[in-house]
Amino acid sequence: MVRRRASATAAELFRRLAALYPDAHCELVYRSPFELIAATILSAQCTDKRVNMTTPLLFQRYPTPHALAAARQEDVEEIIKSTGFFRAKAKALIGMAGALVNAHDGEVPARMEDLVVLPGVGRKTANVVLGNAFGVNVGVVVDTHVGRLAVRLGLTKETDPVKVERTLMALFPSQNWTLLSHLLIWHGRRVCDAKKPRCSQCTLADICPSALSGG
Repeated sequence: MVRRRASATAAELFRRLAALYPDAHCELVYRSPFELIAATILSAQCTDKRVNMTTPLLFQRYPTPHALAAARQEDVEEIIKSTGFFRAKAKALIGMAGALVNAHDGEVPARMEDLVVLPGVGRKTANVVLGNAFGVNVGVVVDTHVGRLAVRLGLTKETDPVKVERTLMALFPSQNWTLLSHLLIWHGRRVCDAKKPRCSQCTLADICPSALSGG
């Protein structure tokens, strides 16, 4: 009974958010799976806007995995410095590109098990690439926005991203997993702010436990 009620609430949440954000999509700018995986690595602890300001020069200099794999780390660091944690990110980018060249002939694989072993790539990044570049729904991207909204909306009490993802996968049909992430991220950026959620303007206020409780 509780499970059915949670599923019904989840379906209504999805319906309302999909109506509110009919154009919801990944806001990282990319032209290929390789560009998306690189942009997603850069997006850690960084805004999509800043990443999108950085990647044009990165991809101009290193348009392929082969080119990036052969790059000098200090040159990559200089390009991506504004995204933060640039030394670790540069190492991850070059390592990821090298792994693509050595293990996959320079192509980004379309399987979770192949992606998560690439340098700099965890399950979240793999979900981003699979869902957006390949149209494959194998999981739900749980970033800070998704994790925050999942708790506020009463979908879970978990804070660990892996546990949050499992809960969301159980509540929503698999064909909606990629879009679900976009919808929650868009709503988190535009209405359900971390510090000052605008509950009075929220399309979900009447079914959101946090809004109904006043916090």
